[in-house]
Amino acid sequence: MIAYILLSVFPAALLIAAANDIYEFKIPNWLSIILVAVYPAAGLAVGASASVLVEGALLGAAALTVGFALFAGKIVGGGDAKLFAAAAPWLGLSSIGIFLFNTAVAGIFLAIAMGMFRKLPVLPVYAHAPWLIRLHQRKKDLPYAVAIAAGGLLSFSQTPFFQLVIGG
Repeated sequence: MIAYILLSVFPAALLIAAANDIYEFKIPNWLSIILVAVYPAAGLAVGASASVLVEGALLGAAALTVGFALFAGKIVGGGDAKLFAAAAPWLGLSSIGIFLFNTAVAGIFLAIAMGMFRKLPVLPVYAHAPWLIRLHQRKKDLPYAVAIAAGGLLSFSQTPFFQLVIGG
């Protein structure tokens, strides 16, 4: 039971990050902190070996390094880089490729959807939802946590922790 609860932290954090990014164009640091803090506890709960936990930690460190480089180049936002790095250990080396593919495809669909949405005029009903006005007006910004969350959720069943829980 504890293993399932701890395992649910990953998809829950991704969904909260996506919603918050759409709503405020921000990903709270506490989400990344929770993902990093719960990762070893979830690993122990599902019976992951020490090598799997270390592999995930190293993958997270590598993802953080790449994310900071992309942030420095103004390619991604800081919250996106931190979320990606915090999610990487959960994915493990075996599913990081499918995660990157799923995230990229989701990012393409997100960019197309946001482009179409932003071509529409601002509707009067948006006055009741200021976040919609922000989403419409920030033409150069993309709430990429949505794509990261989609990539993570689509890849979740391939992760080492998930495979341990279902006996795969």
